[in-house]
Amino acid sequence: MGKYTDYIMKTAQDLLAVPSPSGFTHMAAEFVKKEFEKLGYEPQITQKGAVLVKLGGKDDKNAVVLAAHMDTLGGMVCQIMDNGRLKLTNIGGMNPNNAEAENCKVYTKSGKVYDATFQLENASVHVNGEYSDTKRTYDTMEAILDEPVKTKEDVKKLGIMTGDFVCFDPRTVVTQSGYIKSRFLDDKFSTAILLGYAKYLKEKKVETERTIYVLITSYEEVGHGGCAAIPDGVTEMISVDMGCVGKGLECDETMVSICAKDSMGPYDYQVVSGLIKAAQENDIAFAVDVYPHYGSDVDAALKAGYDMKHGLIGPGVYASHGYERSHKDGAKNTLKLLKAYLG
Repeated sequence: MGKYTDYIMKTAQDLLAVPSPSGFTHMAAEFVKKEFEKLGYEPQITQKGAVLVKLGGKDDKNAVVLAAHMDTLGGMVCQIMDNGRLKLTNIGGMNPNNAEAENCKVYTKSGKVYDATFQLENASVHVNGEYSDTKRTYDTMEAILDEPVKTKEDVKKLGIMTGDFVCFDPRTVVTQSGYIKSRFLDDKFSTAILLGYAKYLKEKKVETERTIYVLITSYEEVGHGGCAAIPDGVTEMISVDMGCVGKGLECDETMVSICAKDSMGPYDYQVVSGLIKAAQENDIAFAVDVYPHYGSDVDAALKAGYDMKHGLIGPGVYASHGYERSHKDGAKNTLKLLKAYLG
């Protein structure tokens, strides 16, 4: 599986470089669409901005959809201050504590892009005696443009306005030991894994018993990514998202995590049992965990009324919604589980 793991790692790095907070995913969608086309598939971009592609398979009436999401956390300009600084509102769960002192870019409606840094107000420690005691919130922090602006009018002359998206630097690093560190591994790492799985099926000429679709969604981080575009005939949906790594959980970054329950409730017993059996029988490094603060595209699909079984797997990711870390072996074991479970 080394060839496909290498492809996943390279594709993940390329996709992480494409800005795509929820609602601003058009560039990522084009990237994903073109990658599927390079592999010989015929993807489509849905009205909602997701990428849907049929990978093949024999049984269209008992189909499986594999869902990952390309949308990430981010920010949006909500106020231009009189001093030329920008107040932001979060897109998804972008925590201001994790975003402090991060480089970012402001994308204007006219297409111009401006560099900025997200900082605490009065961010100089030598000046601000309350620096350490100030709670980091979107009220106490601001984006400082790397432009010579002094007033609200100066900023508006640049074409910046309320509603412009602010995209944070992913700071992607791959170490010699196989770790990948970046913002937004959730869920671009698993998007790359599904592209790797599609590459494997095509190159090995594998025809699965059940028809398999891939749906790369665009609004998962705000809760409604999987609510639409599930094809007819789908009886099972598996969200391939980040596996949680943290205190009280068994998964680490080198493993594939199988989720038994998240904050929305338990996953389908038959699906979870089948995934565990496939992992055990194929010598796959895995963990089964309960995620205490988590929701997925599958949860959204069930809330939308789709009648199907559901599951959730993914490579272990540490420091979720912060500066995240995973490992190439996490990708390898997730790919192996997809192969073993789906045939």
